[in-house]
Amino acid sequence: MWGLLLFLAAFAPAVGVGLGAPGASVLGLAPPATTEAPGSTPAPRSSPAQPPAGKDNGTSEQYVRIRIIKKKKVIMKKRKKLTRPRPLVTTRPPVTTSPRALDLPEEQEADCPPLGLESLRVSDSQLEASSSQSFGLGPHRGRLNIQVSNPGSEHDNLEDLCPCFSPHCPPWPDPHVLCPQSGLEDDDLYDGAWCAEQQDTEPWLQVDARHPTRFSGIITQGRNSVWRYDWVTSYKVQFSNDSWTWWGSRNHSSGMDAVFPANSDPETPVLNLLPEPQVARFIRLLPQTWLQGGASCLRAEILACPVSDPNGLFPEVPAMVSSDPLDFRHHNYKAMRKLMKQVNEQCPNITRVYSIGKSHQGLKLYVMEMSDQPGEHELGEPEVRYVAGMHGNEALGRELLLLLMQFLCREFLRGDPRVTRLLTETRIHLLPSMNPDGYETAFRRGSELVGWAEGRWNQQGIDLNHNFADLNTPLWEAEDDGLVPDSVPNHHLPLPTYYTLPNATVAPETRAVIEWMTRIPFVLSANLHGGELVVSYPFDMTRTPWAARELTPTPDDAVFRWLSTVYAGTNRAMQDPDRRPCHSQDFSLHGNVINGADWHTVPGSMNDFSYLHTNCFEVTVELSCDKFPHENELPQEWENNKDALLTYLEQHGLGITGAC
Repeated sequence: MWGLLLFLAAFAPAVGVGLGAPGASVLGLAPPATTEAPGSTPAPRSSPAQPPAGKDNGTSEQYVRIRIIKKKKVIMKKRKKLTRPRPLVTTRPPVTTSPRALDLPEEQEADCPPLGLESLRVSDSQLEASSSQSFGLGPHRGRLNIQVSNPGSEHDNLEDLCPCFSPHCPPWPDPHVLCPQSGLEDDDLYDGAWCAEQQDTEPWLQVDARHPTRFSGIITQGRNSVWRYDWVTSYKVQFSNDSWTWWGSRNHSSGMDAVFPANSDPETPVLNLLPEPQVARFIRLLPQTWLQGGASCLRAEILACPVSDPNGLFPEVPAMVSSDPLDFRHHNYKAMRKLMKQVNEQCPNITRVYSIGKSHQGLKLYVMEMSDQPGEHELGEPEVRYVAGMHGNEALGRELLLLLMQFLCREFLRGDPRVTRLLTETRIHLLPSMNPDGYETAFRRGSELVGWAEGRWNQQGIDLNHNFADLNTPLWEAEDDGLVPDSVPNHHLPLPTYYTLPNATVAPETRAVIEWMTRIPFVLSANLHGGELVVSYPFDMTRTPWAARELTPTPDDAVFRWLSTVYAGTNRAMQDPDRRPCHSQDFSLHGNVINGADWHTVPGSMNDFSYLHTNCFEVTVELSCDKFPHENELPQEWENNKDALLTYLEQHGLGITGAC
């Protein structure tokens, strides 16, 4: 008996280690190595599971150790997707509560859609803050993915933001003058974030949902800026029904105010689900810690579901619906291929699905052809195209083209005269995904967590809208030398020799589209992008070398302006007089159209190449402020763009006719 007791006592410490070292939680979380204010606990971060202290031969003990350590490893793998190691932070002064680290859910899956900070469904008047460093850093700038001034969908790296950051550029005397993204407007810097004043000891950003709302989660980013690095590393959340009385989100285990881990870089969106969803009208984010030497700056999206008001004090939240019974969801590669096959089977007499090539990873670039004679080029019948998904994370264009092919098929079967005339008089080609590799990357992250740039490039890291041959420069040089049009043509310009070499940096997706353009004599096209609400037209590249922006019209400027105005004038969102600008530049002042080069220079764009190489008139349509809108927003986006998509295709009969 005594021998058995002594044997058990000898192994007791080892069992303790196997079950977890003192102070370690089941999630394997530990406080960050930062200073903290009294009464405030910084957000938890992931830390490696502690190995056993020693080797043990007890059968039951080995079983316990192996089981617990494996469980830790599985959960740690999930946690790594949510947060990164925390940098040094600056903490706010003491607060009145004594929070503890948050009991994070093992899986961060949102059950409510976004409230609409990014998509602008939440108006500026619904946002309020304790303080702001300036108007350009006010609460209305605290929207997920909002960018520095004049960003455009092209501006996802410093070389795109401004040529003065390119290593190939000469030194510039004053970047404020030459970099439009600097955002100097009335001496006020417009960066992408809300930033509290430095002396604000208890900063907060508040959102008024205007209706009873079930809040379930928060997504945050840091400050989008060329000049500064600022982000919040932890925050609390409070709720109210009247903006006077507030209660906080609390931990299940301790009952204390929860402190949520936030960001470790400016751009990566970080999702936190509430331990318990809360029904309220107002929600506040209260930064607790932020990057050392920086400011309390953040961009956010709130996950929220509308709740019926039992007292009838608030009007019902209008639902985003469409009268068209279409498939309103995001489609990955497999689902897209399946849907296109279904449309083809439903309307075999007016559709044909074909591939123009493959992506770097071998995914086919599928095209849906729609015409009364699919597969046959009819003399005098114009060939028109829509291209979407050049940037894989700009997903709205992809879904709009999938919706458009469903709509055209359905309405043709119903005998709609407008659709019947369009398909009889036109051969339409729809390429929903020019960059399927990039889209799959973005799709896996999800609509709210993909950020502003992830999935933009193809698998080789090439921006496809800078990858077409620069035909502008040789044309302009020939014009300056007086060689046009006698010695050098100003249309159907050939590919430069360097571009055709085997070692030329040309993406397989780009080559496939160029061959497609050469094979089919397109006369009209639109390139669907996202991240703004504007239609831009050639030229996209500035004529003055190294100029960040400069009005650079084509000889067919009047036609391009007309085409752009047709789309912008029939797009519901662009024509909404009450909407605010996506970022800071208000394109509505100029009819929501702009010369591409006068917005920002884009060498090697598909628009310029299409015009100079094949004589096809092509514009870029920036469809939405939100590059990857949530599924529940797709019906509204379809209604915003449906008439514009149809009206633009009809322009072949108003001056752009025939086939080249």
